[in-house]
This record gives sequence, structure tokens and C-alpha cells, in this order.
Amino acid sequence: MSDSSGDGWSWRLLRAGAFRLDGGAMFGIIPKPLWVRLVEPDEHNRIPLEQNCLLLERDGKLVLIECGIGDKFPKKLRDIYAQDDRTVVDALREIDCDPKDIDAVIVTHLHFDHAGGLTRWGADGRTPELNFPNAEVVTQRLEWEDALANKSTMHRTYLREHLDPIRERVRLIEGEAEILPGVRSIPVPGHTWGQQAVAFEDAAGGTVCYPGDVMPTANHVGAAFNLAYDVEPYTNMGSKAALLERANQGGWTLALDHEPDHPCFRVQPSEDKPGQFALEPAHPAGALN
Repeated sequence: MSDSSGDGWSWRLLRAGAFRLDGGAMFGIIPKPLWVRLVEPDEHNRIPLEQNCLLLERDGKLVLIECGIGDKFPKKLRDIYAQDDRTVVDALREIDCDPKDIDAVIVTHLHFDHAGGLTRWGADGRTPELNFPNAEVVTQRLEWEDALANKSTMHRTYLREHLDPIRERVRLIEGEAEILPGVRSIPVPGHTWGQQAVAFEDAAGGTVCYPGDVMPTANHVGAAFNLAYDVEPYTNMGSKAALLERANQGGWTLALDHEPDHPCFRVQPSEDKPGQFALEPAHPAGALN
């Protein structure tokens, strides 16, 4: 993707709701005495996370990157995840955007906290309906096939109530590809085999990249800071290193999917860890308020 100025996408960050996951699971092999220096867990050992989504607009076309958990979980699960009573649909309506006007939804992968918001329960409370009835859903072919086969380290993360209703709306891509003009997929296997990052040219002439769960928060920038949920942690480590190198060389802005604080960063070489990278908070000129 070119980093030169041009007619890029206007975009804004959407907050689809806070939630919490177990800190040990979120930091994998990193011992708790180390990760608690970065983030404080609650009494259930859960750390704060956010569902960050991006809304892109260009030439009258609206594209949503990621859609969060949604609102289909029963109260028991919502309590387990400390899930806010809020979805990406709420975030869209707050900026006067009708979900029916979304032309495409791009998901990094199809775990429940990334694809659940594609649907909602219908009036009968049992039948899922599309939240974005006029949008195509773009994902990697490998991710779609693995999701249908439920190939995951987690027992219930690829859920058929999220997948079956979108079957006729899915556009499958393979590898690094142009999804739309100025929007590209970048394979980042490791968390899942078919996970993709999404990079796009913004209206200010820069490149913005949404990495997905290859690096869900700023605290995961370290090489070994992977998730216990990853199907291949070592592969994820390599994917993260390659993406960070590319972002550093290209001067990209990263928008992190689960960062609970300010989620946008620029990448620079680490001063105290040769060969690794650090993140610097960024306030990209191309983002809308």
C-alpha cells in the first residue's frame, strides 16, 4: 500500500463497548508478576478491554472494520465477560449512521468478540437477523473454513448463530489482496490461521492499519506477549514482528482492537530492546471526531 497522499478514506473510531477477559489468558506465558505492572486485574483476575471498530467513508461508500460482540449473549455470559450494555449499532446511531447504509463489513477473524455484532436476535428471541442487511462481509477463505469447522483452542468462540446468517453475504479473499480501492488485507496468522490485518489509505495521505488480535492492546507489543488463545503463539510472534517492521518503515498508524485507552499508535524501534519495537500514542490527522 502506498503511503503517499491522495484521495483516501475518511474514518472514525467507534467504541462498541467495554468488556473483560482473564489476564492470564490475555498474556499467555508472561508471568502474572510481570503483566500486573502493565494493567491491574479486578477481583476475578480480569483485565479491562474495549471493542474498537473503525468506520470508513469514501465517495458515499461506508465500510465497517470489525463489529464486536453484539448483544446476543445471555446475562450469565455477559456477566462473565463484564460486557457493557452497548454494541457497534449503538455507536453507529450516535453518529446518525443507519446500519442499513453500511456497504461492507471487514472482519479480521470470526471469534465471537469480532463477529458477534454481525447479527442480533429477531423478535422471537431465537432467530438471528442481520445487523447490516445490505453489507457484504469480507474475511479470509481460510478463516471462514476454519470457523465452520470450529478449529480453535477455545470451545465456544466460532458460533454458528454468528456464521450461518451471513453465509450468503460473505466475500472470501485469499492472502494479501485489495478488498476495495485503497483498502488491503494483510495475513497475520498465529492467533488464528486465517486472521488478517486491514490497512487503508486515509484522507490525510497516510496509512492506517487495524492489526486485529496479532496485537490486541499496547501492552502486547513485546515479542513474547501473546495470548493463551492463540493457535500458534510462535507464528503470531513472527506475524507481529513483520507487521511492526512494516508499520515502522511506512510510518503507519496502528488502531488496536482491544486497547481500552487511546487506541492509536505509531511504531518506532525500542531504545532498550534491540530488534524490537515500541509504541508512541498518535492522533492521526485523517481521523474524524
